[in-house]
Amino acid sequence: MENEANIKRYSAIELQACSARGESQSDMARVRTKTEAELERDIASDPDFSDVPDNWYETAMVVMPTGKKLPSLRLDADVIEWFREQGPGYQTRINAVLRAFVEHGGRKGSKPRSAS
Repeated sequence: MENEANIKRYSAIELQACSARGESQSDMARVRTKTEAELERDIASDPDFSDVPDNWYETAMVVMPTGKKLPSLRLDADVIEWFREQGPGYQTRINAVLRAFVEHGGRKGSKPRSAS
């Protein structure tokens, strides 16, 4: 991650304490004072928003997450350790890797699961 040095992690308790003291890293006061034209300009210049069509909401669909199961699964210790070293959320990353494998057809001759 290119900004890893700038990332700070807080527990929920620490965030509540900051909020109680009136501390915040956001600048909502500045955002609230922007004009509609300034907001439109900011959105238009945002590279993450550049490919989003103006009418995106007309074809948007609600996608419900699939249920999770708790399997008993034996994995190599070094594989688990590698994912754990990547930081919190390692089980979610393992799931993402497995999902990518399934969605790209997995082994030859297997069918990817349809996204419904």
